Amino acid sequence: MTNTQLPTVAAGLLDRDAGESLTDQIVRTVAARIEERLLRPGGRMPSIRAFAAAHGVSAFTVVAAYDKLVARGYLESRRGAGFFVRVRPGAPLAATPAAIEPAQQGLDVAWLVRNMFRQLPHQQMPGTGVLPAEWLDGAAVAGALRHVTRRQQDILLNYGVPQGFLPLRQQLQLKLAEVEIAAGPEQIVTTAGVTQALDMVAREFTRPGDTILVDDPAWFLMFASFAALGTRVVGVPRLADGPDLARLEELAALHQPKLYVINSVLHNPTSASLSAAKAFQVLRIAERHGITLVEDDIYCDLHPGPAVQPATRLAALDQLKHVIYLSGFSKTMAANLRVGFIAASPELARRLADRKMLQTLTTSDIGERVVHRILCEGSYRKHAERMRARLDGLRARTVRQLERLGLRIDLAQPAGMFVWADAGRDTNVLAERAMAAGLLLAPGSLFSPNQLPSRCMRLNIAAMQDAAVWRFLERELA
Repeated sequence: MTNTQLPTVAAGLLDRDAGESLTDQIVRTVAARIEERLLRPGGRMPSIRAFAAAHGVSAFTVVAAYDKLVARGYLESRRGAGFFVRVRPGAPLAATPAAIEPAQQGLDVAWLVRNMFRQLPHQQMPGTGVLPAEWLDGAAVAGALRHVTRRQQDILLNYGVPQGFLPLRQQLQLKLAEVEIAAGPEQIVTTAGVTQALDMVAREFTRPGDTILVDDPAWFLMFASFAALGTRVVGVPRLADGPDLARLEELAALHQPKLYVINSVLHNPTSASLSAAKAFQVLRIAERHGITLVEDDIYCDLHPGPAVQPATRLAALDQLKHVIYLSGFSKTMAANLRVGFIAASPELARRLADRKMLQTLTTSDIGERVVHRILCEGSYRKHAERMRARLDGLRARTVRQLERLGLRIDLAQPAGMFVWADAGRDTNVLAERAMAAGLLLAPGSLFSPNQLPSRCMRLNIAAMQDAAVWRFLERELA
């Protein structure tokens, strides 16, 4: 492309009164013209000096714009020759939501997780495990991020601390005290969400061939994660008030497991909570058989408190002697922050901090500072109350609609985002049909370590408000 073609590159390009920077205006307009094929693939762009002179901007602005266009795949830089429109495949570079991925060899955990990350509209994903983005407090997160980076810009350039940002751990000490768990900052280790916390604990306590007990049903991702470590994952039937104690005793004696991972509060996928009587018995069985209990309390802030729904935490009864407590903020603050934590005995916390250091050095200090800022500002408690109120406003109505369609919900709970619904048929088949209709369901088979066909499925009531979901269910369940 010669300089005489400059008007085709940037005619009417710049608006100095716009809120957008000159660099970003250049990037946006040039990218659009490349996508529209107004600038031909392989064509030479004006030189930096020529572009700057033609549009009355500095060479620095043009360099920054060209560099961004190169980074985004629109231009290529040829040493000594200049910048050229990149010859690209026919597909546009603009990001578009990917379609739900078909199951190639039947549904499995990896299939569900991949499709949960397809960035589809939330209302098309009743099988998802998160709340809609508009339910979360994006303004608080953005404000905290601005505050953190404005005050100490050098934190963007350095490592954090292996055990985690100390002021956050001090704040978590207060948060744990609210649920009657006494833990000093030295007993808390931050993690990249509960997912990393579970992996760290499993690696610390087990070796290939060891057994880990989990609830059945339970959160599906840990099944594959634990199996990848070479451990055997065995399910304990979960009832309305906790595990089947007789079966837990039997499996403990048979397999001599190293760990038992349990949701005491707002169990995933049923939203049921552990009763006090069951909690005491679980602790006694674990003590008899030398099992370390791992309590995953990721839905802690969606629980309204014991006045509404009884809830007993094992860590509150045991005070972290034989219980490891896990929680985080991905469900209620921002999934992308990936800030979770482990609370354990002082000795175990030190070992886990060392393990974390050897695996990943540290977690994101920026994310931990953002979470600390939000917790300290005092607005998070009201934010959690608003989320619970929105769920409360949807739950009874959604359950009634599901029951009118013929689904049976034996464990309808007064809290949480999930319902565990019996569709009366193989929900793998139902999920495949939903997939063909552009909807994501979470079939019950994926929530059991044995992965056998199930009539149940997990439904997120916050993602059940789109008419297309109800039309699909009415058509398929008629």
